[in-house]
Amino acid sequence: MLRQKDFAQLEGEELDEIKRLMATMRWQLETRRTRRLRPDRHGHRLDLRRTLRRSLTQGGEMIDLVRRGRKHRRRPLVLLCDISGSMEPYSRLLLHFIYAVSHPRSADPGISRVEAFAFGTRLTRLTRELAERDVDRALQAATHRIEDWGGGTRTGDALREFNFTWSRRLLGQGAAVLIISDGWDRGDIDLLGHEMERLHRSCHRLIWLNPLLGSPDYQPLTRGIVAALPHVDDFLPVHNLASLEQLGDLLFSGGGSAPGSGRPSAR
Repeated sequence: MLRQKDFAQLEGEELDEIKRLMATMRWQLETRRTRRLRPDRHGHRLDLRRTLRRSLTQGGEMIDLVRRGRKHRRRPLVLLCDISGSMEPYSRLLLHFIYAVSHPRSADPGISRVEAFAFGTRLTRLTRELAERDVDRALQAATHRIEDWGGGTRTGDALREFNFTWSRRLLGQGAAVLIISDGWDRGDIDLLGHEMERLHRSCHRLIWLNPLLGSPDYQPLTRGIVAALPHVDDFLPVHNLASLEQLGDLLFSGGGSAPGSGRPSAR
């Protein structure tokens, strides 16, 4: 029952239990092939140097051919979380989710790099604050860092700043981008659509997480959602623990609609 309960309805011990469960979840992104090569017995490229070196122990005969294959690496992850007034019932708990993704408990990091941002009327980078090992100190530092908490939302302006300042340095290695927002927006909607299109072209996969999508009566009719959906690969709920588990499966498998297709899958 707790896995299915909406985050906005949690209180007291239930809230503490959800935070504990978030911290134990494993987050792994699909792997990508890099340009670097490593020894691989099933690889398609011959490693001539190692083959010749090994042949010296066999009288100069090249009996064993050493091969190389492409190295695989987990994709980076970029998270942009809406902390405006309409997201208040969810935003603080979702920061716990972002912290959990940034601090995996398993030996396998699961994600090569995590970058976190908050946005309302402006964009705020939280990666350094959330790097703190103590979760309470990290979230307290992140909260103090955000100057527009609980205010309005201008998603287009925030994305324009991200695309101009951060996109090239963070998205160059096939990163997946998660935008967490209910889509209520007071900014320039045309700008939002333009910057979403630009962001979609720059990343490997663009996922929009909406806590309101968990309601059976929800329809994506707000101006922000209407402008964003054509440029989203996956449109998913993020209102309870079960929805986070579903997100974890998607990130690991790389499933959903084809990257870059612009066809969202609402699951």
